[in-house]
Amino acid sequence: MRSYLYVPGDQPDRLAKCLERGADFVILDLEDAVPTNRKQEGRDISGAWIAANSASAHKIWVRVNNSDDLVADLNAVITAPIAGLIFPKCENVEQLAALDLIISNIERKLGIPERSITVSALVETAEGILNAREIARAPRVSRMQIGEYDLKADMSVELGPDDKEFLYARSYVVLCSAAAGINPPIAPVGTDFKDLEAFRQSTIEHARMGYFGRTCIHPAQVAIVNEVFTPSVEALAEAQDMIDRYDAQGGGVLTDAKGRLLDEAVIRSARRVVNLGKSL
Repeated sequence: MRSYLYVPGDQPDRLAKCLERGADFVILDLEDAVPTNRKQEGRDISGAWIAANSASAHKIWVRVNNSDDLVADLNAVITAPIAGLIFPKCENVEQLAALDLIISNIERKLGIPERSITVSALVETAEGILNAREIARAPRVSRMQIGEYDLKADMSVELGPDDKEFLYARSYVVLCSAAAGINPPIAPVGTDFKDLEAFRQSTIEHARMGYFGRTCIHPAQVAIVNEVFTPSVEALAEAQDMIDRYDAQGGGVLTDAKGRLLDEAVIRSARRVVNLGKSL
């Protein structure tokens, strides 16, 4: 679950190619990418495309509208057991409870296994950030994201070159996700798809902070995200060596090949790296 490529839900030509762009997942966007006067076209086109590509439904997410269009969006796009829904402008658990009920009704109607469709809560306001602890524990929520451009406007902040103004919000969502036992949050989009080096550096910074995976608005960004969140051969070998040494001793405290201290917490991180490598 490294890369998520946004695709406008009302553009058949781009939908036709999106599964071939190298992303682990695609996100059909019915919200910001679709003009108000084309919402119905977006629903019709996206729903038909998902139905036609049901064999790849496990790679498809949909960003719906958190508005009066929500029910229509859900009925249109849940034509197969898709991977999940991006729920934008998420501010509280009451919204998520209502969303859960609607999805459950559709799952039952279509014979889709209950709670198989998960939700990524996209928090984009100060209220959403402050409620992140409860949101992370809400029904169906498997991960979280921050909509930083909307949050910037809501907070009336101006970002400096190091984005330190968002340090608290970014770290808080990581903490809330870990405390709730859900997946790490997904890093936000980078809108300047021409400056790929800056995109790479910010992706690395988010990875260091505890994020895993990133949303992309252009196919050129996908390879960078996949690279950053894929353990290198050297990292995998080092992690496996730590595990082998630890298991051979039967636990306790010891040192690795470089003389560094190894304990249970270090080995837990090493196992995560090895398991990640096996899953890719």
